[in-house]
Amino acid sequence: MTADLGTDRPEAFLIPTGPASASHAERGSRFLAIVEECQSVTDGAAIRDVERSRTHDATHHVWAVRLADGSFRADDDGEPAGTGGRPILAAIDSAGLVDIVCVVTRYFGGTKLGTGGLARAYGLAAALALDKVTSRRVRRGEIRHVTYGFDDTGPVARVLVLLAAVRESDEYSEGVRTQIRIVAGTADRLNRELQNATQGRVSLDPSSSQIPVWISAET
Repeated sequence: MTADLGTDRPEAFLIPTGPASASHAERGSRFLAIVEECQSVTDGAAIRDVERSRTHDATHHVWAVRLADGSFRADDDGEPAGTGGRPILAAIDSAGLVDIVCVVTRYFGGTKLGTGGLARAYGLAAALALDKVTSRRVRRGEIRHVTYGFDDTGPVARVLVLLAAVRESDEYSEGVRTQIRIVAGTADRLNRELQNATQGRVSLDPSSSQIPVWISAET
């Protein structure tokens, strides 16, 4: 059973669930693309640095990052402006993925490709790697807690199912404290439903840590 959360449902995102790689050859030059999940531009730069160290004999390490908050970074690493980072970013955006970095390493083959040729080669290498990425649809979520007596176990459980809350753990003492993962923006409605189902005895813990997390868009 899943809840119809209506307009409370925030935007869904497509994020990678694992790395991918691909290569492309263009007039003697080799373009090696790797794709990985990242949480920040700094994370993306660190992944680029790993590739730079691993393929230290390459000519360029061009990269781009797109994050779910809308921020991005595109870097040409010494190639003519706009011929590397931007085509890679365009390939990422075409794939519809966020929280992702793509690094394309170039081994120069002795023949200049021109600005148009470079842009096509970087973009194609990135697209080939992105095409191999496994992904999942997610929404922004929160980690919250709810505390209740044993007599309210049934009503609380039914409300959690109704609001598509993911039950993560239970702590037992004189009652139960349950950690849940909920879709961002549904806390107020969940609170109202808990109070209605228990005649006001149970509500979300006011001290709950609203830790941001991803939650499946299918819930």
